[in-house]
Amino acid sequence: MLVEDSSGSLTRIAVLRRLGAVAVTWGEFERAEPGLADAGRALLYQFGVGLAFLATVRRDGGPRVHPMCPLIHDGGLYAFIVPGPKQADLHRDGRYALHSFPCEDNEDAFYCTGRAQAVDDPATRRALAELFVAERSGGVAAPASGDHLFSFGLQRCLLTRTTGHGDPSPQHTIWHNAST
Repeated sequence: MLVEDSSGSLTRIAVLRRLGAVAVTWGEFERAEPGLADAGRALLYQFGVGLAFLATVRRDGGPRVHPMCPLIHDGGLYAFIVPGPKQADLHRDGRYALHSFPCEDNEDAFYCTGRAQAVDDPATRRALAELFVAERSGGVAAPASGDHLFSFGLQRCLLTRTTGHGDPSPQHTIWHNAST
């Protein structure tokens, strides 16, 4: 349903919903689907720190895929992105896809898509920089000032569960934001 304001014009949120551009925070996703969010978090953090593949949209419309380190904190999904094409992609076109690293014993996977947005709040950046270092037992430096912090809103998620490598009947659970 499209929502019109008093002048009969479509509201911004209605246009974004129509375009499929409304995303929710990790916390909103977690409240809506706690089991799916817990499974997603476990797969993203299966190696002790957040590890995933991030796909962004190049200027020519093609995909770009790189590994990255997601951070789930205080109801949000975040990442520090180093200077380069991936960072430029997210500033220009916030669409993304995120996929967990492969598991050693099976083909379980967590995948989500949505929109990323730069975060400029110094307190949020400081808290996430501290978390980034703490997750690595203090063995790394805090993200540099050129490493931009992004928040990743969720529009769709997919959880795949398998009984092992080569499972002929993987089980898929799909979630999408009801407001899209």
